[in-house]
Amino acid sequence: MTEHKTILKQGCGEVEEKRSRFIAVAVHAETEEEALAFIESIRKKHYDARHNCWAYIIGEKGELERASDDGEPQKTAGQPILSVLRGAELKNVCCVVTRYFGGTLLGTGGLVRAYTDSARLAVENAEIITNKVGRLLTVATDYVGLGKIQYILAQEDLTPSDISYTDNVEITVCVPEALLRSVQNKITEATAAKATMNLGDIMLYH
Repeated sequence: MTEHKTILKQGCGEVEEKRSRFIAVAVHAETEEEALAFIESIRKKHYDARHNCWAYIIGEKGELERASDDGEPQKTAGQPILSVLRGAELKNVCCVVTRYFGGTLLGTGGLVRAYTDSARLAVENAEIITNKVGRLLTVATDYVGLGKIQYILAQEDLTPSDISYTDNVEITVCVPEALLRSVQNKITEATAAKATMNLGDIMLYH
């Protein structure tokens, strides 16, 4: 797994079905604890609602999945929400759909449709990013080599996270694992092996 999609900024969606209101919010959740805390905050906010149904997917590979119907008929709420998150290929995400009952029973099909549509709207209205896994590469070079290294990084669509100017120049950039050896070889060749390179931590970037 070298990359995964997640939510940067939360999205909201609302649908109405036979006077029942379905209010969905989708957010980023890095851990199960964060997801559960968000669910609890929605419960407190909508304490007077009939149901607060939810689903979350945690882990860069989606290792942990949970869903709850919160009193709705089995598999009419939590699973549809979870299916929306899966369909969007999101990881480290949590979605809660609050239902205010309108007095009319919707039936299994109506519930599944309402929970699916509201969750989908929340996801569509969220700001989604793709997180990639890379290694921090720190390159020390003289000022002659700076332009050559910047050109190589630009060719690979890599943006330095930091550039330090002293007697020499130190460039820090996150490089995808798949590109790492190639980028190092190009820098070595372009600077006639004068640039020194050090590898740092594995990290996420977007």
